[in-house]
Amino acid sequence: MKSLWDDAEAARFGGPLGPRVYTSRLLGRDKSLVLHGGGNTSVKLRERNLFGEDEDVLYVKGSGWDLETIEPAGFTPVALGHVRRLAGLRSLPDPQMVNELNTHMLRAGAPSPSVETILHAILPHPYVDHTHADAVLAVSNAPQGEKRIRDIYGERVVVIPYIMAGFDLAAHCAREFPKQATGNCIGMVLLSHGIFSFGGGARESYERMIDLVSLAEEYLQKNKAWHFSFSSAQPQAARREEIASLRRSIAGEAGVPVILKTNENPKFLGFARHPDAGRLSQKGPATPDHVIRTKPLPMLGRDVTGYAKKYREYFERQAPHAKDKKTMLDAAPRMVLDPQLGFAAAGRTARDAAIVEDLYDHTIDVILRAEALGGWRALSERDLFDIEYWDLEQAKLRKAGSPPVFTGEVALVTGAASGIGKACVESFLARGAAVIALDVNPAIETLWPRVDVLGATCDLTDAKAIESSLDRGVRRFGGIDMLVLNAGIFPSSQPIQEIAAQTWKGTMAVNVEANLLLMQMCHPLLKLALRGGRIVVIGSKNVPAPGPGAAAYSASKAALNQLARVAALEWAKDGIRINSLHPNAVYDTALWTDEVLASRAKAYNLTVEQYRKNNLLKQEVSSRDVAELAAEMCGPLFAKTTAAQVPVDGGNERVV
Repeated sequence: MKSLWDDAEAARFGGPLGPRVYTSRLLGRDKSLVLHGGGNTSVKLRERNLFGEDEDVLYVKGSGWDLETIEPAGFTPVALGHVRRLAGLRSLPDPQMVNELNTHMLRAGAPSPSVETILHAILPHPYVDHTHADAVLAVSNAPQGEKRIRDIYGERVVVIPYIMAGFDLAAHCAREFPKQATGNCIGMVLLSHGIFSFGGGARESYERMIDLVSLAEEYLQKNKAWHFSFSSAQPQAARREEIASLRRSIAGEAGVPVILKTNENPKFLGFARHPDAGRLSQKGPATPDHVIRTKPLPMLGRDVTGYAKKYREYFERQAPHAKDKKTMLDAAPRMVLDPQLGFAAAGRTARDAAIVEDLYDHTIDVILRAEALGGWRALSERDLFDIEYWDLEQAKLRKAGSPPVFTGEVALVTGAASGIGKACVESFLARGAAVIALDVNPAIETLWPRVDVLGATCDLTDAKAIESSLDRGVRRFGGIDMLVLNAGIFPSSQPIQEIAAQTWKGTMAVNVEANLLLMQMCHPLLKLALRGGRIVVIGSKNVPAPGPGAAAYSASKAALNQLARVAALEWAKDGIRINSLHPNAVYDTALWTDEVLASRAKAYNLTVEQYRKNNLLKQEVSSRDVAELAAEMCGPLFAKTTAAQVPVDGGNERVV
């Protein structure tokens, strides 16, 4: 492990918290140190208050912030003297501890301070860094872990047995740290939890962390417990219907839609097929912090009912021993190890699923390295239960508001690179959905650089391209719940007698046949949607009121509309509802340049502004207007509507 400190980069971080922010970000960049909100950092500063008095302030990472991207606002200032005194109390229940920390914050609106704030306060050093370094966990979770840690570090670290984070841990450290610490001490290891470093400056504390973790890495390498390899043999890939069926089973047990992200890379696949996977994977997580996101154990295979039964038994075993009454969480797995799928991560959102995947990616490293040292060990079931059902986490669940309406659901949008399709992607994202965005334009690949969008270049007239895109989408998100058929072409205006056969066939191929093919391929996936499949067809005003010179377009849209009506009749038994929108005069698309708009307005003897609003309501219709209604038609307001045809045109005399 190498220090990432750069003098020029560090100089850009000004202010009293600048060095603290900079080194926190350096730690956050290394995923073998911290993942997704894990770890925390702090600094003790002396500041002058409103009365001109100097007071000691502890700035500690606030709840909800990630070290990799933390800003000065992510550090919560608390009164250091009061927090230090808390460590001397005989007991302090978690809710009261949180109250004491929150009532002694020194900035209104600051995030809640870390649950390890007291621990940071009692360490007698200005800068304190805390990570869950993979290498340290691998050593401490091996046989004779404490001895190994002491052999590696000697007097350089204080060693603390596993104690659940919070007051009890801080109080124990307050008593034990002075007993063990010598003049050579630069850190502290919490067995099966993580490692601390500290120093007089930000760089010193950060580079001490790097040095300490490097020693653990060198120990693993010396003991041939660093590198491992997996077989490259690939089993036959699971069909997308199998993945969607597994997702449906998990969602059914969870009681809400979920995203299911599968990964067949050699590492995940190799571990799933490891001869001892059943033993190694069923001991627990690398560090207890993970259990809140992952549950204690992954599911082996695809028996969701069996997994849920075991989870309920686990709850029934442990709940009676808890201090307070516990409310059982859902019994659905968050992790799946399967010899064909490799690894699958389930989460309420695409981000949640991606976090679970990252956590287990590093967990495999810890497990196999500890195993190579003589045997992987994890915390007891009781310890894991205490973290999973921690009072503070239960309180968060009680306070949590309702998630966006499409949370856990997946929408597929065609023609998504511009116009109505692009607006549809935004509308579904705003409602919490993950989106598979297809377009023939390669720009679709980079329009949304975010975890909940898969942009895929796809020619919808190519069956193999559709198959490939659907496979990618289902492996990324687990299935398809909503389908927006938006892609289409509008050939140049021609009278019927001049329409070329190629123009007619090409228009029908894109506007009708491609949509038929996509509907056929998506049908088995839509059938598995927990809340029923939904399809929205973006039609046209030309369906009820065709215009001269647009025979190919009008006929193709009418055919698509009729296809949707028949599908509504046939697929209602599968819980799939299909509705159509008929927009008109939507000018904020790539087809309508300023020049074309000016030309068309002039042809009608109107200004461009008048032409844009040439409807009964005198309102301009935008792509977003159409997209918002498309999204709403997939929501609960239209749950009992199918085969509807709704104009989005501001009122057109010919349609009315």
